[in-house]
Amino acid sequence: MPSPALTESQFTVLQALHNADAALTQRRIHERTELSLGTVNATVRELEARGYAVDRRITDAGLEALEPYRVSNAVIMAAGLSKRFAPISYERPKGTLRVRGEVLIERQIRQLHEAGITDITVVVGYKKEYFFYLAEQFGVTIVVNDAYPTRNNNSSLWRVRKRLGNTYICSSDDYFTSNPFEPYAYKAYYSAQYAEGPTQEWCISTGPGGRITGATIGGHDAWTMLGHAYFDRAFSATFTRILEEVYDLPQTAPLLWESIYLDHVKEFDMVIRRYPAGVINEFDSVDEIRSFDPMFMENVDSKVFDTISSALGCAKSQIHDFYPLKQGITNLSCHFAVDDREYVYRHPGIGTDKIVDRRAETAALKLAGRLGLDRTFLTSDPVEGWKISRFIPRARNLDVTNDAELARAMRMDRALHDSGEHLDRVFDFVTEGLRYESLLTQSGPIDVPGYAELRDKVMRLKECADADGFPQVPSHNDFFHLNFLVSEDGGLDLIDWEYAGMSDVASDFGTMVVCGELPAGRADAALGAYFGRTPTEREHRHFWSYVVFAGWCWYVWALLKESEGDDVGEWLFIYYRHAADYVDRLLAEYESAARATAKGARA
Repeated sequence: MPSPALTESQFTVLQALHNADAALTQRRIHERTELSLGTVNATVRELEARGYAVDRRITDAGLEALEPYRVSNAVIMAAGLSKRFAPISYERPKGTLRVRGEVLIERQIRQLHEAGITDITVVVGYKKEYFFYLAEQFGVTIVVNDAYPTRNNNSSLWRVRKRLGNTYICSSDDYFTSNPFEPYAYKAYYSAQYAEGPTQEWCISTGPGGRITGATIGGHDAWTMLGHAYFDRAFSATFTRILEEVYDLPQTAPLLWESIYLDHVKEFDMVIRRYPAGVINEFDSVDEIRSFDPMFMENVDSKVFDTISSALGCAKSQIHDFYPLKQGITNLSCHFAVDDREYVYRHPGIGTDKIVDRRAETAALKLAGRLGLDRTFLTSDPVEGWKISRFIPRARNLDVTNDAELARAMRMDRALHDSGEHLDRVFDFVTEGLRYESLLTQSGPIDVPGYAELRDKVMRLKECADADGFPQVPSHNDFFHLNFLVSEDGGLDLIDWEYAGMSDVASDFGTMVVCGELPAGRADAALGAYFGRTPTEREHRHFWSYVVFAGWCWYVWALLKESEGDDVGEWLFIYYRHAADYVDRLLAEYESAARATAKGARA
């Protein structure tokens, strides 16, 4: 016959007796449990009356009474990218970092083992191979979450939903100064620490008995959700049911599991578990972790920091103020400083070695520096693909709705084209698009509706444009507003020369129209600024053809990136639209021009 359920006071005292090496005085029980002496006295009598304790020692019956509360297992979530932890997260998962002499996830596994919890599942995703050794070294179970690039951590719990019972839910990158894990837990809880003053953490609201009734992001002088959680069997059953109901809904993908819980908070009995300040440590940036561990920078195994230190001739301890910049769809970039000088570190994105010629990029960057088109570039490695640039504080991107700024950018492009310089790389939008197509078809035929028809029209238009005989000139080929920096002093820099090379003179115009999403009237004004006059019909037709070619090239590139697991968002449609919307009109214009030429010849 199962033991009757324990009250919380009974559980607390019984667990204190279980953890003691010898009989405890009532005062010692009071000190260990923080229950009042009166409650301790009454509870000890209740436990002894049930046979769960004798002379303030736990009995076999007491151990049996604790058994329903035994923690059966733990899940450590380690699938995420930790984008805010740039640049180290570019190289390795945050949970594998060594802090105060211990690897974060290893320390947490040891703490679980100390509490008698050996059934541990580690859910991995990003750079999953960095965690595989844990299976052999610590006997953990590895579960791979392939959905991590497109879903939040709800996908990790989805992978292990059948393992949830009396389960600790942990994050691989937490550091607990004292062991928070226990072999028994009374009911579901979420750990919390008090934040004095303003905070952007999740601030908890509670009702009677410490039951969590909600949480808001951001607040002031509040208990915040921080660290691990504990699911009891009742919580696990309810959460699994709700997760299975909502998992396939589109709106669920970006949600934390905590958000799903809070959306249904009335269905759960989860309480707050308060911890003293400093016990739970989560690190959202490199600077936070080195404040906690002053020797972190000197001891960290990071090729990125070694690179920065070598390239700039500084000690790693001088590097600070890291934070990720807006992520591009090709690369990852972060801000850093050395003493009072600010820089940008560019890390090549996954798969960019297939589509970007880094040697050609380096040559183009040096050319841009000589021409005064890019004052930010400092150094790069054409083999590994990293780049270090000057950071321009408070710079903004080019405003394509500002006629003067757009005209200035087009004149800068004309200066590049008229420079008489030469680049070894040749870049042609259609040839490049075909290369991306070849990479894309390695995994199977392209079965996108309308793809073959659009491709055929683009090839026909390319034959017409090539026959125009316009010159090949040094070109940027990623020439649009987001690659311009407008500084406070009015300076204008054209950055990101990954696709630069000798190209048709119309290539940059095509990119500006496509990626800047210029309406036809504004695009024609930009073209006029480039020429310094109204272009001829022939020039107009030729330059607009490169809107189609740029759109098609980047459309195929976007299909390739999506096939590799990257999400390019609305750009896929933007690229497609500029190719599809103009190709028929331009083919008709070339045919009309050909007929007029033929008619003139006959005359």
